[in-house]
Amino acid sequence: MGADERQRAPSAERTVVPIAQVLARYLPAAGTALEVASGTGQHVVTFAANHPGITWLPSDPSPDARRSIAAWVRAGGHANVLPPRDLDLTHTGWQEAVPDGLVAILASNLLHISPWAATLGLLQGAAERLASEGHLFIYGCLRIHGRHLTESNAAFDASLRARDPRWGVRDLDDVTDAASAAGLALKEVVPMPADNRLLVLALAD
Repeated sequence: MGADERQRAPSAERTVVPIAQVLARYLPAAGTALEVASGTGQHVVTFAANHPGITWLPSDPSPDARRSIAAWVRAGGHANVLPPRDLDLTHTGWQEAVPDGLVAILASNLLHISPWAATLGLLQGAAERLASEGHLFIYGCLRIHGRHLTESNAAFDASLRARDPRWGVRDLDDVTDAASAAGLALKEVVPMPADNRLLVLALAD
């Protein structure tokens, strides 16, 4: 047998259950859901097991991540997970490579470790690909009305910007303003463990 290519991220293990609990309140019985920046693949296999009637499409621009995702899917025997796609949200038109009428799009721990262009690309793509009753779920660390929720979040933000000036903890107001410009509306802000937030957005009326 070949080497196990499954990667493991402690953050994915900590966050999968709280995120799954919110998804359970919104997801329909059937449809197609896209996960962007899937990372290790630990999230998508859990969501696929919880929602067997939904076809899940994971994605990541990293070849190593895509190999890990595929390995997690093989190990779990998840027939409702499609092969991972190479999607880069900073590329104009990335959404043309995914189906229309998605019941959900998920992005976890993406906004703060990517350029702002990735957030804008995510929002625009979601507005074009979500079904009328679909939802966009964005999980991560956020500033609220310009303020960090904790000193540790402020230190985290500074460390991110030191690594790459294009990165950093985003402000909720900036995200919701950009979402509105793209044609999306904020439906819920769910407090999560470790002072994170899960945003639930949908197509604006």
